[in-house]
Amino acid sequence: MPELPEVEVLVRHLRRTLPGKIVRSVQVNRAKSLRPTSGRQFRLRLTGARFTAISRRGKYMIFELRSRSGGETVRLLGHLGMTGRMFLALKKARIPKHAAVVFDLGRTNFVFEDTRYFGRLSLDLSAVEKLGPEPLEDDFTPEAFAKELKRSRQAIKVKLLDQSVVAGVGNIYASEALFRARISPKKAANQLKQQRIKALRGAIREVLTEAIEFGSTVPVNFDGAKSDGLFYFGRAPGAPDYYEERLRVYDRAGKPCPECGTPIRRIVQAARSTFFCPTCQKV
Repeated sequence: MPELPEVEVLVRHLRRTLPGKIVRSVQVNRAKSLRPTSGRQFRLRLTGARFTAISRRGKYMIFELRSRSGGETVRLLGHLGMTGRMFLALKKARIPKHAAVVFDLGRTNFVFEDTRYFGRLSLDLSAVEKLGPEPLEDDFTPEAFAKELKRSRQAIKVKLLDQSVVAGVGNIYASEALFRARISPKKAANQLKQQRIKALRGAIREVLTEAIEFGSTVPVNFDGAKSDGLFYFGRAPGAPDYYEERLRVYDRAGKPCPECGTPIRRIVQAARSTFFCPTCQKV
């Protein structure tokens, strides 16, 4: 599932290509992907509007458009769900089978493709109102983080997935951050001492920043062509499997810990896979 770094990279790429383009028409192939906005309302509000800006909030993308009349700013919320992809494609390119929404921009189409239909593209922005602080912004302080954690007896790995605590941290980077901070994913959130909380905050910011930098160096497939299954990333022919190499514990069950050599373990927490080193991350 795309997490904050992947969404941030996509926003940065689209920010260089989408603003200024005018929506000539909107093709809605799956109305449920617009929930709770209706297909008719969606087309009326966006047809003739011009893309002006793109930003990110947690794992959400926020598109700003200037209405056809020029007097109203329309805000569009995008979420990629588990399998969503957003890209610009030449008008002559075949529209994917699972394209939920297609914006006609003239020479190109802006396509929202979603194979499993867990993503959204809606005029309703209420989902971002409950999000916690951005992990890479100044308001994500050790003090504010500690205050939230002290309220919960949940395992820290589970608590990190609570988007009201910190926005955008998902399953992959929660496991990675806990490993770097040497904290067991089974440790109760309210049992963490201030020093460990500071270390975890630093680790979260570190793994997210590194992932964004990594993604920024990888070509994005704007034509929508399938590549290696890594979200929207492309890869040069013969390039190594560096995606796996940059992750230290996630999806590496049975492989040696990069620090001590102990086999990485996998457990299930809140119906999600957690990966950790039982030696480096003792309870």
